[in-house]
Amino acid sequence: MNDLINLSRRSFIKSTVLVAGGLVVAFSIPQAKRFMGVANAAEALPLPAPNAFLRIGADDSITVMLAHSEMGQGVWTTLPMLIADELDADWSKIKVEHAPAAPAYVHTAYGIQITGGSSTTWSEFDRYRQAGALTRVLLLEAAAKQWKVPVAGLRTENGFVINGTQKLSYGKLVETASQLPTPTSVTLKKTEQWKLIGKATKRLDSAEKINGTAKFGQDVQFAGLKVAMVARAPVFGTTLKSLDDAAARKVPGVIKVVKVPTGVAVIAEHYWAAKQGREALKLEWALAGHDKPDTPALLKQYQALAQKPGLQAAKAGDVATASKQAKQTIHAEYVLPYLAHAPMEPLNCAVKISDQGCEIWTGTQMQTTDQASAAKILGLKPEQVKIHTLFLGGGFGRRANPRADFVSEAVEVAKAAGMPVKTVWSREDDIKGGFYRPMFVHKASIALDKQGKPLAWQQTLVGQSIIKGTPFEGVMIKDGIDATSVEGVADSPYVKGTPHHEVQLHSVQSDVPVLWWRSVGHSHSAFVMESLIDELAHASKQDPLAYRRQLLKDHPRHLAALNLAADKAGWGKPLPTGVFRGIAVHESFGSYVAQVAEVSVKDGEVKVHRVVMAIDCGLAVNPDGVKAQMESCVAFALGAALSSEVSFKDGQVEQSNFHNYQVLRMKDMPKVEVHIVPSTEKMGGVGEPGVPPLAPAVTNAIFAATGKRIRRLPIGDQLA
Repeated sequence: MNDLINLSRRSFIKSTVLVAGGLVVAFSIPQAKRFMGVANAAEALPLPAPNAFLRIGADDSITVMLAHSEMGQGVWTTLPMLIADELDADWSKIKVEHAPAAPAYVHTAYGIQITGGSSTTWSEFDRYRQAGALTRVLLLEAAAKQWKVPVAGLRTENGFVINGTQKLSYGKLVETASQLPTPTSVTLKKTEQWKLIGKATKRLDSAEKINGTAKFGQDVQFAGLKVAMVARAPVFGTTLKSLDDAAARKVPGVIKVVKVPTGVAVIAEHYWAAKQGREALKLEWALAGHDKPDTPALLKQYQALAQKPGLQAAKAGDVATASKQAKQTIHAEYVLPYLAHAPMEPLNCAVKISDQGCEIWTGTQMQTTDQASAAKILGLKPEQVKIHTLFLGGGFGRRANPRADFVSEAVEVAKAAGMPVKTVWSREDDIKGGFYRPMFVHKASIALDKQGKPLAWQQTLVGQSIIKGTPFEGVMIKDGIDATSVEGVADSPYVKGTPHHEVQLHSVQSDVPVLWWRSVGHSHSAFVMESLIDELAHASKQDPLAYRRQLLKDHPRHLAALNLAADKAGWGKPLPTGVFRGIAVHESFGSYVAQVAEVSVKDGEVKVHRVVMAIDCGLAVNPDGVKAQMESCVAFALGAALSSEVSFKDGQVEQSNFHNYQVLRMKDMPKVEVHIVPSTEKMGGVGEPGVPPLAPAVTNAIFAATGKRIRRLPIGDQLA
């Protein structure tokens, strides 16, 4: 690739300064197109305001300011790779810091500072490479000035500018470089010139996470910081009726008890005192007359709605007339539960309020909304709220809440307490505290022609909208349809390839708070779609792989992933006695993932022995990172498929900790093999696309093993 990006003099002057003995370079590109990648990035475009920074120190250190949050997905390494490659940097000198919350660091496509949607690498691919290229130009010009030679005769390598046998390190050039006028353009390297991009690279954050020096939100400590726990309503939407805190105030270490919008906060010297104080509170909640969700009753409501016409999310042809011509029709109902995010690090947020403003220390995926919410609560300007983003001990969407719930609560606590406070959630708080993947019911009727191909497809979805009531409602809900509710169905190649189809949606209203969960709508739609395709294959007496190949013949990226996974898994070859295969393929977030699961069922117990997967994500900047994320997706999705569920009884969440909200146990982790499809297509995401195909691959294998079709998750004891 040889991209030429023009830089205006004004933009450059505003973005280059000398700070603390080093060169600081701000860089940016215009709003990126979705999935901009190596295939379509060669455009000369003007620059907007600077929105990220690269800092070279006089000591030769190179610090990359990360505009996104590192929560285990590996961007702490991937984004610096982009800069380092263009800069010809010494990789051993690279350091990384989370950038502050500021308009300069907004997402190139979404317009706010956010880490989500499996979008970090593709959205920053040009911006971070541009930073490296721009800085390299300045360093070359600085060296040419010092040596009094033409720039054309110089080269860069491993952190040095070289002129024959002479060389100057980048650190020795930064002061001169900071004084130089604006270059008019930068040329990005061609693909064949890359030394890091596309190569397996060890993670930069591994050492500190292994030796315990990495700082997470729970690690925040400073003089005067107290700890709080909040007693929240046991039923969502209810309010506090009465409070008796006499016993709580007597607990050693308890400092203060305050009311906040979400409940009652106990502020103490340390966590244990806050916890004991909270348990000593005597609270009465206004529950009478309030709608109390109950899972069996909710399911009946959803099932009844699924029988009725909903809002049209997709429609073509005449389903009713075409269905009369069918050789056979498959009717199916699929049910998926509420799910908690359950990150290994429960929610926490430390807040210090002063006359100058507010400081916040937390692991967040959505700095812009958190900053704005804190500012509104305190009557400040957003720039008066400083957010220190720390490593996240898992996020999966929970720490990217448009309502800024846990950050806003922590600000309210610190404000009411009149002192710096770290509000901490227990595991039980985290499971019971809301913002779940919504429960969904899918009802489908699919008419097949004589060849077993879908002739008419009708599908109705029932579930809560995760976008309703958020700032994104005006953009993401059109004609009443929440795009995230129907993604993976309304735009499915199977549905679109059926001449007569109709997808309808009922968005249910409820006090149960819901939010995106790793892979969002695809987390339920892929299970349904790939299970249905398996049902159709068996109904038409065709091999599930061959059937998919036929339906996806005009979708080369689906096919590439499908064929690679099937080949590497040995589809059609003998397996050990009692072991059976299932297959699934699904596109989400611009990436195409196919999985083959090898499963046995004994005495009602499901054992997943091996998962072979293939992904086409376009360019894999760090193949090791891609593989790690795919393995992570398998662990995350398999736990949900086998065991995870949030259920309600008399309005309250029944689960409380990992004993009854079960995530995957180590003994149940299968062998995972990841294969990357060589691709020059537009870049897609990696953090989420491995989740959707896992459950249907497993349940399709269960059908092959037992003849029983799993249409409800989690699998649990359905085979007992």
